[in-house]
Amino acid sequence: MIREAKIFDIPRINELGELLNPNFRKVFNINEMLNDGYSKVIVYEKDDKVVGFISGTILYDTCDILDIVVDPQYRRKNIASNLISYLISEGGENLKLMTLEVATKNIPAINLYEKFGFEVVYTRKNYYKDDDAYLMARKSE
Repeated sequence: MIREAKIFDIPRINELGELLNPNFRKVFNINEMLNDGYSKVIVYEKDDKVVGFISGTILYDTCDILDIVVDPQYRRKNIASNLISYLISEGGENLKLMTLEVATKNIPAINLYEKFGFEVVYTRKNYYKDDDAYLMARKSE
């Protein structure tokens, strides 16, 4: 089941976020994001357990995907694809541009984003501690 995150999901979101970034709790305040009016935090729940989430900011006609994480035990089950699809549909017809950054070495993620029409538009040098990042964008008609 895909749904908007609730306050009781925050510990699990933080746990999953730390798989991506050990400082996740310091960088992202999920409680604030749930209440700021422009952030979206969407969770994927299976067997009453949050196994993945996507977060982004939606301002006017633009969405910036901040994070997408799936529990390693649940990868390759279309969870990330379903989360991206849900976020795209949440943006509705007004959503004209989606952007995200991804490590240049993260080929599985790049392939996933390309499946949704994202294209590399810029390379950000030294964006990550040990890698550059691609800025990828998806334009809607």
